[in-house]
Amino acid sequence: MGVEALRYADLSPSPSDMKQNKSQKIFETAKEVLPGGVDSPVRAFGAVGGDPLFIKAAKGSRLIDLDGNRFIDYVLSWGPLIFGHADPAVVAAVAKTAAMGTSFGAPTAQEVRLAEWVRSYFPTMERLRFVNSGTEATMSALRLARGWTGRDKIVKFDGGYHGHVDSLLVKAGSGMATFGLPGSAGIPADLARLTITVPFNDLAAFQKVVEAEGSKIAAVIVEPVPGNMGVVVPVPGFLPGLRELTRPYGIVLIFDEVMSGFRVAPGGAQERYGVRPDLTCLGKIIGGGLPVGAYGGRREIMEQVAPLGPVYQAGTLSGNPLAMSVGISTLERLQNPQVYERLEAASATLCDGLLDAADAANIPVQINRVGSQMTLFFTDQPVINHATARRADVKRYAKFFHAMLTRGIYLPPSQFEAFFLSTAHTATDIKKTIAAAREAFKTL
Repeated sequence: MGVEALRYADLSPSPSDMKQNKSQKIFETAKEVLPGGVDSPVRAFGAVGGDPLFIKAAKGSRLIDLDGNRFIDYVLSWGPLIFGHADPAVVAAVAKTAAMGTSFGAPTAQEVRLAEWVRSYFPTMERLRFVNSGTEATMSALRLARGWTGRDKIVKFDGGYHGHVDSLLVKAGSGMATFGLPGSAGIPADLARLTITVPFNDLAAFQKVVEAEGSKIAAVIVEPVPGNMGVVVPVPGFLPGLRELTRPYGIVLIFDEVMSGFRVAPGGAQERYGVRPDLTCLGKIIGGGLPVGAYGGRREIMEQVAPLGPVYQAGTLSGNPLAMSVGISTLERLQNPQVYERLEAASATLCDGLLDAADAANIPVQINRVGSQMTLFFTDQPVINHATARRADVKRYAKFFHAMLTRGIYLPPSQFEAFFLSTAHTATDIKKTIAAAREAFKTL
């Protein structure tokens, strides 16, 4: 069954007797040709046990795997599919653009138009450069900050994941949190020593670092709403405090909004919390889920990027017409305030329903939510940083994950990842999810 044949009527969640024969068979083949059988570690289900599902197609809020099992999806390609899978406008934009060529390695009008759209939502991005991923965006922003300041050191926050950049895999979240790894092999110790880590939401600790090392620090990079140790909400005053403390030292403040951009507000966390960073990094959501990223910020800093300045960064596929066309279609539609009203209402309903279901089963949980991204932590203590996130019961989450999976609900295969909602999630989807959770919590 191809994507074009999928209809919502075909995609009600599967019963509990789901089969995995085809997924298991191809996983065995995959392990012979791909490290661990996957192209990104968390996909291997190592944190929750069992074998990963291999997806055949998707439509709206639904996934269908090789065995024909159907799921309501709350991963959404890890966030960028704000209009759901195989959105008709996205599919049409891809088809129309592909017919005219998929890559030119030369400028196109689409990249100029999309840049204008991005800047209309993020006015702090006075100039911007398209790249191919969030990792490329953060890597390039750090190089630019170092080139602009002439300094080497950077500050990041424990549990913050900013892509698999060497400097940023020190005390990182996401897959690093999932597998309990303190860092990554292959990173030179001398490079790691240039990265200073501080607990998120601890402004006093950050102030001490700045007072001691401020003249040596090129940049501080932060997920203003972390999503890669699970969603964590910034405490009042934390983000404005970063801005105040960095400014006197000329430290470049970088907001990594790869996840929070267009999710927590149309203009991201910087709009929601009223803080102006020097540089911003964005990810796949600006391409409707296609491979794309961007970094941008103050004009005088961005004009240090080649060909205007000495900081080199390039990419053959940067600004590729497929991602640009889909991005234009996506950002145009996000102007409609009903999009965010719908996402907020659905997210609040799901959050409240999950809390009620857990309470009814006497299971202690915490849910952190900002906009249409959230995390259900199996802990009885508030989660405000990486250390408190790590107290969550990962074994209980794994049991809950599989209990939901067998009831047709596809959640992130890690305690330390975020749930996402799309405009394709219906009220019926939310009701089915809450009903499944009531049953799942009882099995714990």
